[in-house]
Amino acid sequence: MKLLVLRQVPHEHLGTFALAMMSRNMIYQYVDLYQNDSKDISLNNIDGLIILGGPMNVYETDKYPFLEIEDRLIKKAIEKDIPVLGVCLGSQLIAKALGSKVKQNKEKEIGWYLLKTTEEGGKDNLFKHLNTEETVFQWHGDTFDIPEGAVHLAQSSLCRNQAFRYGSKVYGLQFHIEVTPQMILEWLTVPENLKEISSLKDKINPEVIKACIPKFIGRLNLLSGQVFQEFCELCRKNN
Repeated sequence: MKLLVLRQVPHEHLGTFALAMMSRNMIYQYVDLYQNDSKDISLNNIDGLIILGGPMNVYETDKYPFLEIEDRLIKKAIEKDIPVLGVCLGSQLIAKALGSKVKQNKEKEIGWYLLKTTEEGGKDNLFKHLNTEETVFQWHGDTFDIPEGAVHLAQSSLCRNQAFRYGSKVYGLQFHIEVTPQMILEWLTVPENLKEISSLKDKINPEVIKACIPKFIGRLNLLSGQVFQEFCELCRKNN
C-alpha cells in the first residue's frame, strides 16, 4: 500500500503520521512542491493522498504555481475515489477544490487550543477516538466554509470550521494532529513564523507554547495514531 504526500515547505512534514505508517509497513512518497512544480505527478497505483500544511494562502497561485497542481490532483483523487486527507493548508485546498470559500479567520490560532467535536464528529470513524473536548495544536490564519454536502466534524471558539468529511473518504483537518515536540520547537524558530508571531503584538507567547508541550503532546500523539490508523484502513480497503 502506497500513499502520496504533498509537502509545501520542508518543516511541515508527516510527523507522527510517518511513524504510524512505518509501524504498519506502509510506503509513502513525498512530493516536495517547493522544489518541484512538475505537472506530471501521477496518482497511478496510489492508495491514498495526503496534503500537508504551509504558510501560503490557497489563492496565491501567482507566487506558488504548484497550488494549481494540487487543486487538480485533489479533484482527480476524489473522482477516482481515492482517500484524501488534508491538514491545515491541505484542508483549505480540499475545501477550495470542492467549491468552498477560503478566507481570513477572525483571529489567528497559534499554539494550543480547545477543540470541540460536533454531534456528527462523535459518530465519525476517524473522530470517534476524540473526546467531546480535546486540546490540539494550531497554526493558521485562514479558514474555510464547509463544502456543500460535507459533514462538519469539529470546531473551536475562535474558528468554527475545524474539520469536515466529504463522502466517506475525504477529510479536511484545520488543526495539526501530526506534530511532534521537535516539530513544534522547529516551527518556533522558522524566521517567517517568528515574523508572523511578532506581528501579532504579544498576543502569542512562544514560551507558553513550549511550556505546554509536555502537558498536551502525549494525548495528541495518541489521538494522531488512532485517527491516522482509521485513515489507513480507508486506504487499505481502497487497495
